[in-house]
Amino acid sequence: MEALSRIVDTAALEGAVRERLSMLSERFWPGPLTLILPKRPVVPDLATAGLASAAVRFPSHPVAQKLICLSSGVVAAPSANPFGCLSPTRVEHVKSQLGERIDFIIDGGKTLLGLESTVLDISGDQVRILRPGGIPREAIEALIGKVEFSAESPVSGGTSAETPVSSGLSPQLSPQLSPGQLKNHYAPRTPLILCPLGELASKSDSPNEGRLYFSSPGNAPGPRARVLSETGNLCEAAANFFDMLHELDSLGLDLIWAEEVPGSGLGEAINDRLRRASLR
Repeated sequence: MEALSRIVDTAALEGAVRERLSMLSERFWPGPLTLILPKRPVVPDLATAGLASAAVRFPSHPVAQKLICLSSGVVAAPSANPFGCLSPTRVEHVKSQLGERIDFIIDGGKTLLGLESTVLDISGDQVRILRPGGIPREAIEALIGKVEFSAESPVSGGTSAETPVSSGLSPQLSPQLSPGQLKNHYAPRTPLILCPLGELASKSDSPNEGRLYFSSPGNAPGPRARVLSETGNLCEAAANFFDMLHELDSLGLDLIWAEEVPGSGLGEAINDRLRRASLR
C-alpha cells in the first residue's frame, strides 16, 4: 500500500472510493484484481495510454513479486503476447507468439488460475466491472454490494496499462480504461464459432474442425477435441482454458467449435473470452 501511494493520487479519492479501496485491497490483494484509480503525474502517459487513470494490481505470484522488488517497486508492462491474441499461460506460448522479438523470458511456470485479472473501476459513484476475470463478480458483490457489468463493453479503443502487471497497448486505437474491452480480443488464429452449452455434442463432426467442450460430452473425444473439465468444475476449466485453445490453434484446423460454460463464478469470465474470440 505504501507503493500504491507513489503512483495513485489517494488524496483525490472521495471517502466512499477510499473505503472501497481499503476493503477490496485487504480482501483480494495480492491477487487477480485490477483497480482503476487516478494516477499521479509521475506515472508517464505512455504507461496509461494518455489516460488520467492507471489500472493497478498487486500480483500474488512469487516471481512477479520478486521482479517488482528488484526494480523501483513499481513496474508498468504490456502482457506477454501480441495485441488481441490468445493470452499465454506457459513459457512455450510466449516463445511461440513473440519469438525473437524479445531478449529473454523469465519462466514462472504454468499459470495456476488460467485467466487474466478482474478489472474493476471504483473511481465513480457506481462500481463497474470492465473485464471479468480471476475474482468472480459474486465475491466482489458479497464484499461491497452491487456492481455493474455488461457483456457488451465499448469496442472502439485501446487500453491503459496495468501497473505493476500487464495489459496490451495498440497505438492505432484510442484509449480505453481497461484491457480486454474490444469486441474481438483474446482470439486464436483459427476461426472460432461459439454455441450454447450442451449443444456441441449433437453437432456432426467434420474433418479438420476442432471442438472445445466444457465438460465430458458423454463419449470419448477425438484427437481434435479438448475438454475443459471432465467433471464440470469451473476452476479447472479456467485453468485449462487458454492452454487448450493454444493446443487447438496449433493443429492447423479450419475451424474451432466451442461451447459456452455455466455463467456463474469464473464462468462469466470464460464466456466473455469465448465471445470475444468467436466469429458470432
